[in-house]
Amino acid sequence: MSENTLQGLMKTTMDNLKEMIDVNTIVGDPVETVDGTIIIPVSRVTVGFGSGGTEMCEGSNSSKESGSCGSYPFGGGSGAGMAVTPVSFLVVTREQVRLLPVGQMNTLERLIDNIPDVLEKIVDSFKKDKHFKDSKPDFTVNPT
Repeated sequence: MSENTLQGLMKTTMDNLKEMIDVNTIVGDPVETVDGTIIIPVSRVTVGFGSGGTEMCEGSNSSKESGSCGSYPFGGGSGAGMAVTPVSFLVVTREQVRLLPVGQMNTLERLIDNIPDVLEKIVDSFKKDKHFKDSKPDFTVNPT
């Protein structure tokens, strides 16, 4: 079997895969909304390929080992497959940058994702509490 022929098949397959896949396949083009939020899709790309070939003698009784074939014709092929799966969206606003997964989030991911919001609420509650101590309430409480 001619190594150059098989290498040619593999090179053609790889070159075609390179044409299909670029950086915009994994991290998509940004989309800007009316309020200025920028959304960037992030995908997972899975690629598989295979190629193979053989040299064959003409006629069914001839074999390569017997040496009766002379120059052998080459038969071969190659193929490839690609799957693009959306994984998440990178959302950029004026206040924050968030990575929003497409699939179901587990509890730990949700907790980590919400930490900035929780901290902001805690800080706001301390600020309100300080202002509350300095001012008089607008209502009266009747103990019963």
